[in-house]
Amino acid sequence: MRSKKQIITEKIKSSAEKAGFSACGVSPVKHIKEDSVHIKNWLEKDMHGDMLYMENHFDKRVDASKMVDNAKSVISVLLNYYSSKTQKDINAPKISKYAYGKDYHFIIKDKLRKLFNIINNEIIEINGRIFVDSAPVLERYYAMQAGLGWIGKNSNLINKELGSFVFIGELIVDVELEYDAPIKDFCGTCTKCIDACPTNAIVSSKVIDARKCISYLTIEHKEKLPLELKPKFNNWVFGCDICQDVCPWNSKLKPHNISDLMPNPNIIEMTKEEWYNIDKEKFNILFKDSALKRTKFEGLKRNLEFLE
Repeated sequence: MRSKKQIITEKIKSSAEKAGFSACGVSPVKHIKEDSVHIKNWLEKDMHGDMLYMENHFDKRVDASKMVDNAKSVISVLLNYYSSKTQKDINAPKISKYAYGKDYHFIIKDKLRKLFNIINNEIIEINGRIFVDSAPVLERYYAMQAGLGWIGKNSNLINKELGSFVFIGELIVDVELEYDAPIKDFCGTCTKCIDACPTNAIVSSKVIDARKCISYLTIEHKEKLPLELKPKFNNWVFGCDICQDVCPWNSKLKPHNISDLMPNPNIIEMTKEEWYNIDKEKFNILFKDSALKRTKFEGLKRNLEFLE
């Protein structure tokens, strides 16, 4: 006979599917001892570059109970964003697949609000918070604890069915649920992501030196780009998918069917000439709802000039 917790948890997972998520898992809120040492070492070696926010609220980063009063459970969700479409002009500056459609932050937050309301109104009364890159929550760790995948050598979460082209979001709530168990690491001896990284940013399994990472440098980094890495940028102007593209777990993926994430033809059909001739007005119009606006116009121009 199923327990009340099991029934509630099953209903939450079913509701997550109705809200449009690709997968859902549940894990307990706890102090993350095993990752806190790893993160501390990573920060001490300055591998976070100028992402100084990574240094802030360290106690909350390794203990989600400090994020929500009486927190008990983390409901983790995944959203597939894989697209089989590619940019039309093979010579155009390249952008990461996650920027093909609308900015995922708004899409996932809307779906999480929907899920939160369904749980509260139809399943069980809860208090909690929604998280999508909006606070120091170790999203990949909790998704892993919820059985949604394992952390690959490129530090991305990898799901057996969905691969690594997934967005992650969470609800941290004040009710105990039936918890999922982590699954094993299926990377084995494969080192394709490490071998393919043109800048050697994957310094060891699951350790990324952001200062060498093309994705970090083209999006997060605000200063001049390192000239010594210029020959290795492979025409990436926003993000980089190399370590995901070579992953065997991403070789047979089904494209998503989420309308808001569908590739914007005005972006993926831009020619090389159009990229290099973009002005501020065009930037603001074209990337109004896109993750590409994170670079700001000046950042995009810096990246384009660097590639020339």
